[in-house]
Amino acid sequence: MPLGLIGKKIGNTRVYDAHGVMTPVTVVLVGPNRVLQVKSKESKDGYSAVQLGFDDQKEHRLTKPLLGHIKKHNGAAVKRIREFRDFTKEVKPGDVIGADLFEAGQFVDAIGTTKGRGFEGVVKRHGFAGGDQTHGAKGWHRRNGAIGQRLFPGTVMRGMKMPGHMGQVRRTGQNLEIVQVRKDDNVLLIRGSFPGSEGDYCIIREAKKIAIGSKRFQSILDARKKAKDALAGGAAKKDEKRAAAKKK
Repeated sequence: MPLGLIGKKIGNTRVYDAHGVMTPVTVVLVGPNRVLQVKSKESKDGYSAVQLGFDDQKEHRLTKPLLGHIKKHNGAAVKRIREFRDFTKEVKPGDVIGADLFEAGQFVDAIGTTKGRGFEGVVKRHGFAGGDQTHGAKGWHRRNGAIGQRLFPGTVMRGMKMPGHMGQVRRTGQNLEIVQVRKDDNVLLIRGSFPGSEGDYCIIREAKKIAIGSKRFQSILDARKKAKDALAGGAAKKDEKRAAAKKK
């Protein structure tokens, strides 16, 4: 991941562009990220990476080895630490990185933990159809069918889809568009499906599948611009009709 930041999901809101088109966005606090350590291939680590820390923490709440590692590099206690390999921006320990690392219109990937759904059955968890609702079926409407193999091998196979805990797994939302970058607040407004609940930590990195300047990047921007112009044109026509109706 060439460029990335540790962030926290604040919530959801909506923004309007110059044409009055509404865009739903997720608000992500991404700063300040402090550089704790810079690794290089020439050092004993053997690879290039940047270690970032996010969200201040009290020192007595950290383990002594972790606190010793942070103080070794003259850093402050933080709640989250994450390494980003092959970081393309030149930084040194003690530097502060914020939302200005990205820019509006750029595509990013969001890595986080999804919301917990609790214990769920096979219908909701795996999309099973369930049993018959009629024909004398009783108590088998939302259950799975047979799970064994009768005489041979006579056991439940590994990986069988069963009821169980749903959610709270690591997921990556890909190709999300940054609608706005608010540098003063260290906040990114991101459009798209975003994993996690409010207050959850996440990783924001450059999109792996849509690079800036690529043909796909430009084609997506052109398509979205056409769609916004069409919406704006429709809104303008409605305003004209309303104005004409009022004159009558």
